[in-house]
Amino acid sequence: MPFVAVVGLSARMLAESATRAGLNIVALDLFGDRDTQRDAQHWFDIGDGALSVDPDRLVAALQRAARLPNLLGFVTASGLEGLATRLSNTPGLPRIIGNTADEAAAVRNPERFFAMLDTMGIAHPEIARAMPDDSAQWLIKDANGCGGTHIVAANVISGAAMSATTQSTYFQRVCAGQPFSALFVAARREACVIGFAEQHVTSVGTLRYVHSGSLGPVDLPAHIVDQVETSIHAIVACTPLSGLNSLDFLLDGDTVRVLEINARPSATMALYEAASPRTWPRGLLDCHIDACLNGRLPREPSSRLPPRWRAAQKVIYAPHAFVASARFSQTCFDDPACRDIPQSGTLIEAGQPVCTAVVIASTIAAARDALGAQHARILQRIATCHELSHDFIALSN
Repeated sequence: MPFVAVVGLSARMLAESATRAGLNIVALDLFGDRDTQRDAQHWFDIGDGALSVDPDRLVAALQRAARLPNLLGFVTASGLEGLATRLSNTPGLPRIIGNTADEAAAVRNPERFFAMLDTMGIAHPEIARAMPDDSAQWLIKDANGCGGTHIVAANVISGAAMSATTQSTYFQRVCAGQPFSALFVAARREACVIGFAEQHVTSVGTLRYVHSGSLGPVDLPAHIVDQVETSIHAIVACTPLSGLNSLDFLLDGDTVRVLEINARPSATMALYEAASPRTWPRGLLDCHIDACLNGRLPREPSSRLPPRWRAAQKVIYAPHAFVASARFSQTCFDDPACRDIPQSGTLIEAGQPVCTAVVIASTIAAARDALGAQHARILQRIATCHELSHDFIALSN
């Protein structure tokens, strides 16, 4: 079978989906979690030691991956938005299976994207390029950010920080509404909408909008579904997007306001694979690759009928610093509801991600309850995790 390289802050979700498709995997990420390395034939560390991607290590790892036999190319998860131009223009890298920097710019460049929405009559929160006078009602965002760590309340930004803003930063007015996302596959200016999911955020330190998980597929009113799908089809018809993408929006009663498009596979793809395995027997990464390389869209899912299962996922953040003991790591590895499982001896600081809880249930309410119970179990494991690894003790001495 051919190889595919999966790249991001965490490559586990894409590696898991590639396994469903029967592909060989080379994973490049920061964590090297146990389940990532279980699924991948090769793993490369591309971290800089501070939970960020080291651009030079990333390029070097991709150049090594390019020498693998029958490599289709590489697919990116979150965390590489700011490196898109370098990845698109550096010679000797595998081909990108997804949107290049120029293709993604159609929806990631704030001025281009929101001007396009205005032309189409698609509602979105008000944006501005300069600090508004009533800054308490505004957020500042970085179009090259991800996971909500790039969103800050505008009234807490210092003058020095404002002078460091770039072309990718912009202000967006705070609006009421519940955040949702729509996952879709694009090819040749057409789109297939996979489904809709709730998006959940949490506060981590001074950050108020950090992504903490999602729940879906959710059933939205038919007129809301039609409105969002019409917007997606209009955007895709005017842009060169391909493969899996997601549209984030706020829903306030009957009002839909588009927030952004993530021009890459979204974390919500795992919900549909978990909730509807018969619909996506080879996983959604297979659909992504087929759309990007062959221009083919998947068949419209039978999601107009309520799915049999619902899935929910939640990122568990460390309430305090701790070292993942061998017992903690193994208990999580043996738990079918755990993903992104840290290696024994990993030091996890307060506020950093520990793992991801994933549950499946027959109803939305049952999925919420099951997710809450799983979250509590993992927090209990953290609270009783006192075993230090020998490596960590040696480093401490």
